[in-house]
Amino acid sequence: MDSPPLAPDVAQVLKHNRTLLRRHTAARLALAAGLFAVPFVAHWGGYDAALPVFGVPAGMFVLIFLLLRLGRGSRLRVCEKVLRTYPLEYRTRVAKKGSEWKYMGDVHTVRLTVRGQHGAPSLRAVNASTVRRWPKGAEEGGAWFAGDLAFGGVMIVPVSNAMLFVQPAPWEKYEQERAQAGPQRRELAEQAGISRLLELKEFRGMVLG
Repeated sequence: MDSPPLAPDVAQVLKHNRTLLRRHTAARLALAAGLFAVPFVAHWGGYDAALPVFGVPAGMFVLIFLLLRLGRGSRLRVCEKVLRTYPLEYRTRVAKKGSEWKYMGDVHTVRLTVRGQHGAPSLRAVNASTVRRWPKGAEEGGAWFAGDLAFGGVMIVPVSNAMLFVQPAPWEKYEQERAQAGPQRRELAEQAGISRLLELKEFRGMVLG
């Protein structure tokens, strides 16, 4: 097997994804502020029709949606815990099986495999920084994984430093393996915050397309 690429710098990966999250937050806050300002600007400009007033509820919707995404859609904190708990291991191939546009963020179905090994589980992957798009170039090579495939973990795409939180799909399929896991394995999963399913009902039920 070919030698794996140099392992990514975890601190740099986390910094990169925090920056993306801050940019996303700043852009949404700017949009909300602009919408709130619409009726005032219209009034100052002598335009007194009712239409600009709808900028206020639209701005509120943007803020509420942002708060929900930040509170339940971001997986940066748990990714950081996983990366503190588990070492990075290289997976030679990333195969994306599909993507779903969900209320809290896109959910991708992927498999991380090692050449010569079979039976890799399907994983539900959510971008840790709330970016919706599938990482560019993710299927052109392998990826780094930290975690326990029966519980979940973190996938890092080389070069781009895109980071996705993953857990097995369906979760119930690996219930027996988790139940039979040794004490140390369960303790690590608990320490990393992946001992339970973190894909919330909002991800499962609120499909908008």
